[in-house]
Amino acid sequence: MNHKLFKKYCFISELDKEYIKSLDNKITIIFRNYDTKYNLKKLKLVLSFCHLLGKKIILANNPKIALKLKFDGVYIPAFNKKIYYNLLRPKNNFDVLGSAHNLKEIRLKEKQGVQVIFLSPLFKVLKSEKFLGINRFNNLAKLSQKKIIALGGIDYRNFKVLNFINAQGFASISFFKKTKKNGPKIN
Repeated sequence: MNHKLFKKYCFISELDKEYIKSLDNKITIIFRNYDTKYNLKKLKLVLSFCHLLGKKIILANNPKIALKLKFDGVYIPAFNKKIYYNLLRPKNNFDVLGSAHNLKEIRLKEKQGVQVIFLSPLFKVLKSEKFLGINRFNNLAKLSQKKIIALGGIDYRNFKVLNFINAQGFASISFFKKTKKNGPKIN
């Protein structure tokens, strides 16, 4: 699989203008900050800055605010089990993304109406001893008709492994910062 065809997502938790400017416009930004309550004024700043640069931006874990402020979509994390009846029906230019770690969570994300499932963690990550690995990831990916995005532990050393997974793209929290310094060029 050609990495240039992969959909790419980058998680951010603050308005770092220089970093956001440095990201390719083909990379969709997901604003997620679970440590503090969302501040509408700050969200509007992040949103307008990204849109000014022509970058697509998704808000994590708050569909109502994402719709109200006109984000490009919402990302529903695995820990969010709420079903948003009628709220997340497909709308033009509004993406509904969600994350899952196992089959039960995949089925929940399907009920929640997500269009794309971030399956994680693909590789070992600091915050968890558990990870899917290539075979389990591929087996789980086959069990859903939704688009699958790889998430978790992706770095420049294992980047080529993405050629062997059943995914339409990948997402990262730190990959894009690290690759700017010493990793592969990605388009």
